[in-house]
Amino acid sequence: MGTDDITLSQLQSEVDDWIQTIGVRYFSELTNLAILMEEVGELSRLMARKYGDQSFKPGESADDIPSEIGDILFVLTCLANQMGISLQDVIQTTIKKNTKRDLNRHKNNPKL
Repeated sequence: MGTDDITLSQLQSEVDDWIQTIGVRYFSELTNLAILMEEVGELSRLMARKYGDQSFKPGESADDIPSEIGDILFVLTCLANQMGISLQDVIQTTIKKNTKRDLNRHKNNPKL
């Protein structure tokens, strides 16, 4: 990792510090879920324009994709913090689950 890299635990702590000092408090979990869906929609719109058949509207740019991914990660981290979920634990569990389930699945997929 580079000097600017942070762990998932550090990410959760940094987001929590931001919420407590600048954001004042967390929005409700349901509100954050709605915000997460909104941010995913914004990423989807840009992806459809860059990789799909739609064209960009004035003021839109593929350069905004990283910002939208950052917004999604921020809100997802808020939700994890609110529910007491460790992002480190869940990603490790998910990787193990996917590895067990898909160990040979993708290698044997003639479409890939």
